Amino acid sequence: MTDRRTAVLDAAVSVVGAGGARALTHRAVDAAARLPAGSASNLFRTREALLVGLVERCVERERAAWVEAVDAAGPASPRALAAALADLAVRQVTTDRDVTLTRCAILVEAATTPAVRDALTAGGQDVMARAVALVASAGSPTPEVDAAALAHWVFGAVLHELANPSGSFAPQAPLTALVQRLIKE
Repeated sequence: MTDRRTAVLDAAVSVVGAGGARALTHRAVDAAARLPAGSASNLFRTREALLVGLVERCVERERAAWVEAVDAAGPASPRALAAALADLAVRQVTTDRDVTLTRCAILVEAATTPAVRDALTAGGQDVMARAVALVASAGSPTPEVDAAALAHWVFGAVLHELANPSGSFAPQAPLTALVQRLIKE
């Protein structure tokens, strides 16, 4: 059984994933969590506090997805790296669609809300450290540069697929080509 805080934040992910950041209210989160009115505001007194909690929950969920899709595969070659990143990208537009849409909405909020930006930056540093280690393990001579290029490519491809669903999202081939250009076997 999840604790009330987690239930509230998962409900917030559902609310934002379905309706964007403008849909995020304490009342909407209470309804989505099927909790009594006032439950979300008891845990997160302000909308900003709720947004910061939402960032932290998205980071937790994305970290778990990363561990499952990428760390478990233990890529040690460029081809395995591309396959793991492609699997993660597909997951972001299917299984974890709400989390990905929420992250996109949070990016806009971060532009005008310093507390959200700080929480997002902290979570992003963890993700990038993992990406750099992964790219280094695949043999990159410049893991910081290559990890950033791959992360931006994956995010752009995912964002494009969310905005314009193709029904046949298949990032494996272009990711393999990109990884092979960045990391020579």
